[in-house]
Amino acid sequence: MLILLWRRLRADPRAMLGLITVVVLVLLAVLAPLVARYDPTSIDLAGQLQRPSLAHWMGTDYQGRDVWSRIVFGARISLTVGIVSQCIALALGVTLGLVSGFYGRWVDESIMRLADITLAFPTLLLLIAMAAALQPSLTTVFVTIGVVGWAGMARIVRGQVLVTRQLEFVHAARALGATDRRIIVQHLLPNCVAPVIIAATLGIAGAIMAEAALSFLGLGVQPPTPSWGSMIADARDLLQLRTAPWTSVFPGLAIGAAVLGFNLLGDALRDALDPRFLGGRDISPAQAQPV
Repeated sequence: MLILLWRRLRADPRAMLGLITVVVLVLLAVLAPLVARYDPTSIDLAGQLQRPSLAHWMGTDYQGRDVWSRIVFGARISLTVGIVSQCIALALGVTLGLVSGFYGRWVDESIMRLADITLAFPTLLLLIAMAAALQPSLTTVFVTIGVVGWAGMARIVRGQVLVTRQLEFVHAARALGATDRRIIVQHLLPNCVAPVIIAATLGIAGAIMAEAALSFLGLGVQPPTPSWGSMIADARDLLQLRTAPWTSVFPGLAIGAAVLGFNLLGDALRDALDPRFLGGRDISPAQAQPV
């Protein structure tokens, strides 16, 4: 299965571009102390707003801090927020989706109405409200984005369970005396893995955007910790936009590259894990190979 998946991804240019982008970002985040040329929080007022040069590849900001170093260390924040928040969303969404789809009736009704309420609010406004109600910190960003993102994941898992629980092997397991827990963990959950992986990959991109938005508004990672969103916020005054556009352009490009990379990878995974899709074209059911 993994070999077939890799072959499909390797044949898809989008997958390779997205994978390379994600790998480069992860390497930069892991090796940040080695590739960053300066301390990202070190202030040098004598060197403020310097243009990109050999000394400062992406210039300096209004406090004389090296933009390249802050972008590299900011990658750690963005990737950490994306991964941790999606883990929280996965834990809540997958669990509630499995329970809702398997038991149905009032359990399903209660969980899905709670999901409807969560999805009824604009995501960004709900994030701002929750972050503002709590003490702004990295932990708050993790929890806020993760809690807000559970509803969509739960709906995806519930839909898969509603289909899978009617299949013969589930009825056979129940007839053989399998407990509800065994059926859910060993028979229903494995059939939800593919859509969950796709949703989580795309969700990381959304979480990176959400973290940048919260940090831009001052409700996310607090200074002096470097964050792409706060870097753009620091450079949003008209003087810097006119005389030192690199202070906002490069963090914006970093956000765009990260979001594009995860979206391309998520789209490619969706196609690669679809047995009716191979090599960028639809194929007949007789030609489809199970994944």
